[in-house]
Amino acid sequence: MPVLTITKDNFEKEVLQSDKPVLLDFWATWCGPCKMIAPIIDEIAEEVTDKKVGKVNVDEEPELVRTFNIMNIPTLIVIKDGKVANSVVGFRSKEVILKLLDV
Repeated sequence: MPVLTITKDNFEKEVLQSDKPVLLDFWATWCGPCKMIAPIIDEIAEEVTDKKVGKVNVDEEPELVRTFNIMNIPTLIVIKDGKVANSVVGFRSKEVILKLLDV
């Protein structure tokens, strides 16, 4: 499944109401570590069929940034059943990200 672009407008439907865990990548175009992690996030989205993967552009979605109290990026958050199940800040390997999804 391709990576979803998550906005305040589709957040409830795509994330909170999802019957699958959702990995959210909070990122920005100017963020070096975000650029490094992006291909890994894309790979995971294509490989993992029982989860959703979404990206939140912090410059375009300040409401979601406030909702999750994002202070640094990249921040990865796993939402399961409408609640935060896991989170990590900074660049992480594919293996670490996949372990985050084991919720």
